[in-house]
Amino acid sequence: MILPGIAAAHGPTRQKASVTITIDAAPEKVWAVIGNFGDMSWHPKVALTDAPKGNEKGSVRTLGYTSGGMMEEELSKYDAGKMSYSTFIGHVNIDVLPATNYSSTITVKPADGGAKSDVTWRAAFYRGYPNNDPPAELNDEASVKGVTDFITEGLENLKKTVESGS
Repeated sequence: MILPGIAAAHGPTRQKASVTITIDAAPEKVWAVIGNFGDMSWHPKVALTDAPKGNEKGSVRTLGYTSGGMMEEELSKYDAGKMSYSTFIGHVNIDVLPATNYSSTITVKPADGGAKSDVTWRAAFYRGYPNNDPPAELNDEASVKGVTDFITEGLENLKKTVESGS
């Protein structure tokens, strides 16, 4: 018996970005800055954050960006003991983040015997244009670069904020 070939659907593939930064501060000090889901003031591209349900799973924070535009991000997992939380953005504002179906996890771990912290921000997402033949600014490469740049900028400012004590 010969089965007819099944045409494989071709569409976008899941992309990933991961950035780790070492901060010259104890993990508890870093977590005190980023552990509140309702406060993302440590990210220079975020002008406003509001999460009425705080760190409760399912909490939704509204983010307003310095470049304009808004987005809602849902807290899907929160573990203060492990200094980690995960989020999901179903409807991404591609003018701010060139991605769709975005999820991320931020984790703080001790480094250098606990005197320093390693902060890792991992994201998984699809490109900003989910259909075939995306424009250059929303293709896989542009999406990975845009998300990586957003994460890097946030972590670098977090480092500056925590280390300067402001």
